[in-house]
Amino acid sequence: MLTGTDGAADERDSLLDANLVEAPDGKMYPAHQYGGSGTATRDRAASAVDNNSAGFLPRSSFAGISPGSGLGGNYPSPTPSHLTSRDSARIDTVIVAPADGELAPGTPLLGSSKLVANARHNEMRRSLSRASMTRSRSASMASHGSFARFRNLVNEWTANDGGEFDFSAIPPIIETKAKGDVCTLEEIESNFRSNLRRTKTTFYQDAVTFAEGTIPQSIVIAIVIGCVCGVVAYTYYSTLDFLLELIWKDMPYYLFVVAYPDLPDYSHVLWIPAVTFTMSAFCGLSIYILGEPGDLAYTIKCIHEKGYKATHHIVPMIASSMFTILAGASLGPEAPLVAICAATAGFISRRIFRQSNRNVVRKHTFMGMAGALSAFFGVPLGGSIFALEVTSRFGVEYFEHLMEAIFSGLICVVVFRSLAGLPLGAIWHITPAKLVEAQPYMILLGGSIGLLGSGIAYLWANFHWRLMDHFHTLGLMDDENRYAVPRVMCGALGIVVIGMLVPQTLFWGEFEFPVLATASPASDLPHVWPTSGLIGFEMDSCLNCVIVGTCKLLAISFTVAGGFRGGFIFPFFTAGAAFGRALCFAFPTLSPSLATLCLAAGINVAITRTALATSLILSFLSGEQYALPALIAASIVSLFATGYVPFIKSQIVRSDIDFSLFHQTTGI
Repeated sequence: MLTGTDGAADERDSLLDANLVEAPDGKMYPAHQYGGSGTATRDRAASAVDNNSAGFLPRSSFAGISPGSGLGGNYPSPTPSHLTSRDSARIDTVIVAPADGELAPGTPLLGSSKLVANARHNEMRRSLSRASMTRSRSASMASHGSFARFRNLVNEWTANDGGEFDFSAIPPIIETKAKGDVCTLEEIESNFRSNLRRTKTTFYQDAVTFAEGTIPQSIVIAIVIGCVCGVVAYTYYSTLDFLLELIWKDMPYYLFVVAYPDLPDYSHVLWIPAVTFTMSAFCGLSIYILGEPGDLAYTIKCIHEKGYKATHHIVPMIASSMFTILAGASLGPEAPLVAICAATAGFISRRIFRQSNRNVVRKHTFMGMAGALSAFFGVPLGGSIFALEVTSRFGVEYFEHLMEAIFSGLICVVVFRSLAGLPLGAIWHITPAKLVEAQPYMILLGGSIGLLGSGIAYLWANFHWRLMDHFHTLGLMDDENRYAVPRVMCGALGIVVIGMLVPQTLFWGEFEFPVLATASPASDLPHVWPTSGLIGFEMDSCLNCVIVGTCKLLAISFTVAGGFRGGFIFPFFTAGAAFGRALCFAFPTLSPSLATLCLAAGINVAITRTALATSLILSFLSGEQYALPALIAASIVSLFATGYVPFIKSQIVRSDIDFSLFHQTTGI
């Protein structure tokens, strides 16, 4: 059966549908169950049918079905030899699930997990030309009862996609079944897939026809999506930058310095709770009035299930994420941009270019996501890979979309950075002198630091789940967002208390990262006002660095639990920078670049599952190319260490390859 997915009910429904076969009376009945061989098995099967157990109908419902079809007389097929070691019977039907060997005899099978999984989203047939496939309805084909089940299953696969399959293309199987010879499920699948091959065309032909999913079409749509998402990202970024400057720099300067210069300095800190609570209330109201904006986990869920994200989430996401960032909460613009550009790209694909194939629409959605992250990070390769990695828990599973996503990311970076007047280059300077070479020991050191980062992330995740339980106990976690405002205000309370005491924890951390990584004075903080906070906290010792890192993680948890909307990539980077600086206090000979970057990678990868992208992004943003081997080691170790502790629940195994990823080969 299918494994590795969270949608167990949906998968079971799909398998139940695939296990149906058309009887002479025109109705669909369950096609197959297996049991032991001999009279005892037939008796168990007959008893199961008479009792209408496991969804089987009474014996009379199958009157007239030939014994060779596997549905007449004694019902169950012999037990396949690779399912039990006691029986040597071979397969006489197509629908067999090799992973179900432990089931008791007589248990109804719901279809081949391998076949149905690969059929679920028609992923393996994305490049087929519909015009080249026709469905055979010949009487000779229908006369082979065992193969009829395979025919019905493939018809089920192609029905949703509008394609048709020529069953006359599989004569070896028909001939084998006609002769009464046995054949394995693997032989049937191998022959079937050998007839699913790409249509041989030229670039010019595909460009003229603009065929769905082809390279010429992908190039054109990638350019369109990259340009549109570049403009969208620039509009979002410029608006956010203007409001941050207005609310956290110009307004407090005018009120506390120009208009009321006699106010004591200690009163300046009141600006933090005043702005945070006000913006938080607006955030909650925007969610309550405009509707659910979704988040990164919801975007990933939509990618898996539909291939796109609905556009009605765009406006709520823009409003709620803007207010979140303006409140100084520990979430950033990266996830909102991903959601906005994903919905925009899906709209372009489905409404403008009229694409209907789910996997092709999914590819275009990935183009939008890749463009958003590439533009925001300024790292085309790292941002594009991040978009594909974050949908799964262990590597890039939608690998066939990688090249188009990277190309779209490049286009988006060109548009966004040109409009914003921003160059591509390092924005963090951790040490005056960069690393000039990489030594082999750095890989081991990076792996060790990454393991420490994964441990910190694990502790944080457990705390966060408990905090979410408390919010649930308070009755604030409803699906209709009826309590969006009180929920956000509860989260804001934690953000304000932590931020007033430790101002280094406010905001998402993109520009705060170098301040924490170098243990610079709080006066260098770029956004918060006043920078001294309530007690003038400074990162001048190992303990204080640990306090900053811990408080930053607490602020992230209160922000997420409070229902704010934003991304936690940079916030985790910032927490890693603080803990990395604490390591440098404890071990003075340790490179600050390696310590801060590897800990940031270890924490972020444990949560987001993006080992490759995180390494590339951190290396590029810091300008430390020779830290890349150590960063990859830290990321991979963290990925392995937390492989069974997923944080983003919608990160599931790609449904059409889960059997390939999780199976055990058995003898025939």
